[in-house]
Amino acid sequence: MGPPSKNVRTISQEAFDELVKENIEDLGLDPTEALEDAIQTLTLQGVDLSGIVTCVPGEGNVRENPVIKCLERLKEMRLGDNDLDEMVGLLDELVGLLTGVEGSGNVAIGVRNGGLELVCSICSNIPIVSEKVLVSALKTLALLIHDVQSTEMFRSSDGPKMVVGILKDGNESLEILDTGFAVVAAAATGNEVVKELLMELKIDELILDVLNRQSKGNIQGLYDSIRVLLTPDDYRVVASQVYGYARRFAKIGIARALVESLRSGLASPSLVSASVALKAVAVNDEICKSIAESGGIDVIFKYIDESGEQGNGIVARACCSLLSKLAGSDSNKSAIVAKDGINKLILLSARFSDDPSVLQEVMSIFTVLCLRSPDNAARAMEAGAGDLAIQAMEKFSNVQQVQKNSCLMIRNLAVRNPENRTLLLSHGIEKILRRAKVKHETCREAATDALRDLGLDNYNS
Repeated sequence: MGPPSKNVRTISQEAFDELVKENIEDLGLDPTEALEDAIQTLTLQGVDLSGIVTCVPGEGNVRENPVIKCLERLKEMRLGDNDLDEMVGLLDELVGLLTGVEGSGNVAIGVRNGGLELVCSICSNIPIVSEKVLVSALKTLALLIHDVQSTEMFRSSDGPKMVVGILKDGNESLEILDTGFAVVAAAATGNEVVKELLMELKIDELILDVLNRQSKGNIQGLYDSIRVLLTPDDYRVVASQVYGYARRFAKIGIARALVESLRSGLASPSLVSASVALKAVAVNDEICKSIAESGGIDVIFKYIDESGEQGNGIVARACCSLLSKLAGSDSNKSAIVAKDGINKLILLSARFSDDPSVLQEVMSIFTVLCLRSPDNAARAMEAGAGDLAIQAMEKFSNVQQVQKNSCLMIRNLAVRNPENRTLLLSHGIEKILRRAKVKHETCREAATDALRDLGLDNYNS
């Protein structure tokens, strides 16, 4: 989510409609030309038209927009028993409109016309026992919160307190938990203040409680919330607090609980999300070691083996990315090697020899394992890591990340192991590295370092 341009201007629906009307009455344009001229003129002036209903003018046209019609009807409703079924229908219709045709602008139209505040109010007033309507409202709210401005609207509507209250009161319902945490993830994205408010409301303790009681199923929104809460993604903040939040998560036991979630055998989407969440918590050596001590490395290798057998590249990539993070701890490096990890990773790379996204993650693990460890570099080379790098660089010469990760791995294979240098050079690695250096700007520094640590004098040329 990038920062909005400082030059962006906004316009109201009424002012836009008036401009189109003036084009018709004063310039004599037909309605279609008047609309196109207004859009073009305002766009050239840097006016943000998101959320504006751009239609040929005519009585009731704007009010006939399906998003606005849903919102208008919802505003008229009361929370009596007779209205709940209709409210669910309207909210579900709104969800369909917000997730429908890409580029429709329906989300922005909904927010600009008071939809976010309205749905926040509905969520605040629906009793937990009315689960069906509450779930529909939470789904709608998660879709309406889509940028920094809408997260600020959510904060101003006392949204953090409201959603935490719903999660606490509705913690027996998987649907309420999943949709509620989806709102948490949406609201905390790109907004450091919302993250802070949620932490003040002890969202971490709520997350731990749900993880520990998660016997009926897996909650995708919960894993997404952990990832977002621990991601420093607010461009307005110089120093994010998320590193401290991650340590707090680990201290109360969330890392251990996530390992247990993985151990329980998740379906692929939740498995990937749980792996990403655990990686977000693993911010220092102590936490990485604690994850290994909880059986995290064993669980990861179980899924690495299974993903290779099943050809599931998405799971393989997520597990390798997590393992690369955990390998940053020296004690974990030893544990990975002791569990025959090097051979397991070489086998995985053979199974995914046509998938550069998996290969680059495998090479990232080898890079970390071989850092300041000549023994690991010797073992990796003997297992075939050098061949992996050469073959990947030859096969995927246009994939920048494969090229860069290969350069980094080759450097760590060679820097403390003269015998590895001889083998790599005899297999033509110099020519391959120089090609990557010339072809990819992002590889220039890594390739230069690899050439230098291979013992070549003209590494900088």
